Amino acid sequence: MRFVPRALGPRLRRPVAILLLAAAGGWPGPAAGDSPLSLQPVTTGLTRPVYVTSARDGTGRLFIVEAAGVIRVLQPGATVPTVFLDISSRVGSGGERGLLGLAFHPSFAVNGRFFVNYTRKSDGATVIAEHRVSGGNPNVASTERKRILQVAQPFENHNGGMLAFGPDDFLYIGMGDGGSAYDPDDRAQNPDDLLGKILRIDVDRRTPGQRYVAPPDNPFVGIPGRDEVFALGFRNPYRFSFDRVTGALYVGDVGHKKREEVAIVALGQNHGWRVWEGTRCTMQDPCDATGFTFPVIEYGHRNGRCSVIGGYAYRGPLGTLAPGAYVYADYCSGELFVLEAGVTRVGLLAPDLSPASFGEDEAGEIYVVDLAGAVYRLVAGASPPPPPP
Repeated sequence: MRFVPRALGPRLRRPVAILLLAAAGGWPGPAAGDSPLSLQPVTTGLTRPVYVTSARDGTGRLFIVEAAGVIRVLQPGATVPTVFLDISSRVGSGGERGLLGLAFHPSFAVNGRFFVNYTRKSDGATVIAEHRVSGGNPNVASTERKRILQVAQPFENHNGGMLAFGPDDFLYIGMGDGGSAYDPDDRAQNPDDLLGKILRIDVDRRTPGQRYVAPPDNPFVGIPGRDEVFALGFRNPYRFSFDRVTGALYVGDVGHKKREEVAIVALGQNHGWRVWEGTRCTMQDPCDATGFTFPVIEYGHRNGRCSVIGGYAYRGPLGTLAPGAYVYADYCSGELFVLEAGVTRVGLLAPDLSPASFGEDEAGEIYVVDLAGAVYRLVAGASPPPPPP
């Protein structure tokens, strides 16, 4: 994903109305009468935060991931988080590498288990590891870990990084294609390679010598291909999420030169990379659409846009958005988009924002992570005007 390298240098900002290619086709602009959105500060002073989530354990806490290898916990009503876990000695960060993902076990309130996704300092490999909260303090985790899975990375970019438990209680893992340009080893289309895939594993059942098993209905169980693969054909599925009501899996897949895309992903699908970038043939392979699933949203790199940041279908109680409306962003333009009933609008234009991720609290309200060092809650209504001089 390109967002980290661009964040280290100058970015093009164009605070103008943006047209977006949506699922139904065409280029609809913001719909008349749509309620505006704004950002409510939750905490600041962070160091390259890349994700925020909750444990869904009834405590109302937020957990904030910093790329260098620190997870911070923010108590309800507080504005300054404390350190929950520090594994920075193991994490290689910088560019697109770092501590990138965090997922709490569905029974975390009982078993204290959670999982992280990071790039290892020694060799840049992706590591999925299990940790547990410490016995004496629920706001501090043990640094002891159990390595669940590791995947070698041939290049420094396209690491993916997302972790989430699905409604089936299996752990889903986003793996980029390994980096470089146009997936030179065609890993995303190779079912024997874990790169360029969404993986799905069962971390509650194990076989001798294994830390997990593959669900028996994964598409390559019992036939040639890796058992862990759930879906394939991705370039860099950096952020994905499940709709809390429908269970739909929304995946934001960062594009190359022409298209950014969001797909709704189901078991066994092939989403096209490196043959297709959105609905555009890359000319790397024959342009045959047979057997591929195309995105529900795609857009080009007009007006300074560069990298899609996958978000969430809104299911919160405060009416910030319509139920089921899907919010996502572009990292470079600072636009937050809303897809509702097949129509896309610009919900918020924040040219000074560097949206590295979205996240949800226990109730389903949506948060935005600014790589520059802050977390905001998405709220309904326009931002208040600045105070008079």
